[in-house]
Amino acid sequence: MSWTPSSDPACSHPDLRVVETVILPRSRDLGGFTVGRVLPSTEKKMVGPFIFFDEMGPSDFAPGKGVDVRPHPHVNLATVTYLFEGEMFHRDSLGSAQSIRPGEINWMTAGRGIVHSERTAPEIRRQGARLFGIQLWVALPNAHEETAPEFHHHPRETLPVLEQRGVSMRLLAGSAYGERSPVRTFSPLCYLDVRLEAGAEIALPDEHPERAVYLVDGEITASNGRFDRGQMLVFSPGRDVRLRAERSSRLMLIGGEPVGKRYIWWNFVSSSKERIEAAKRDWAEERFPTVPGDEIERISLPES
Repeated sequence: MSWTPSSDPACSHPDLRVVETVILPRSRDLGGFTVGRVLPSTEKKMVGPFIFFDEMGPSDFAPGKGVDVRPHPHVNLATVTYLFEGEMFHRDSLGSAQSIRPGEINWMTAGRGIVHSERTAPEIRRQGARLFGIQLWVALPNAHEETAPEFHHHPRETLPVLEQRGVSMRLLAGSAYGERSPVRTFSPLCYLDVRLEAGAEIALPDEHPERAVYLVDGEITASNGRFDRGQMLVFSPGRDVRLRAERSSRLMLIGGEPVGKRYIWWNFVSSSKERIEAAKRDWAEERFPTVPGDEIERISLPES
């Protein structure tokens, strides 16, 4: 954890009444490319309903190479993919086949069960590619854990943009600052891509009890601390929070209402350990549906 104290000599660390904790990503290899895993962590398992936060890349692929996340299952959650650079191709067991490009949202609700793959499309792979983005998992509330699976793609022009002096925010999902994204969610939350010019300030929305920001680039001041790229700041509930950009910065803001305790094992999330055990058996015994157009490969159930 790195931070720079304010000019007040009495301030020797960030004001933890506002900044509850700071999380650093841990490197994970997903088979050909590396992600920085932020959530879940030992410091914080969830922020609102957000139980998983991966920074994908930035990764550069030589011609002929690319991402190959083979078909794998999910239950009782939604996956949310957002790119800064590059392109990926999504397929799932509903028959969805969709490219995602920077500024767009792919929201896949697993509900009672879905299988999907994410790959670099052949035409992109031939010329070489760069990939940089964020993938989240959102735990579904108890009443919707077993809902029917769905997939929705949202072009960037359909997502609200909020602007003020030195600040531009794209509302990716949920509600914030009096605006609402068209992305269908199952519990109160917010997810924003925020750009700040040097010297610009924002107050975080206060309608969501749990909030955090991940600094994709730049340097910000929050409370008595100064923070830079690759840090997630989790804020204490009920506190007024103002952020100031010390230089041009980009951050992802997440928040929402807690959905209760969740168990996570591999790609499965649920309020019930028994449900996860059932999902493990179903995948091992090949009872999940296949992905049309990507039926040959699959990721095996891990041993632990």
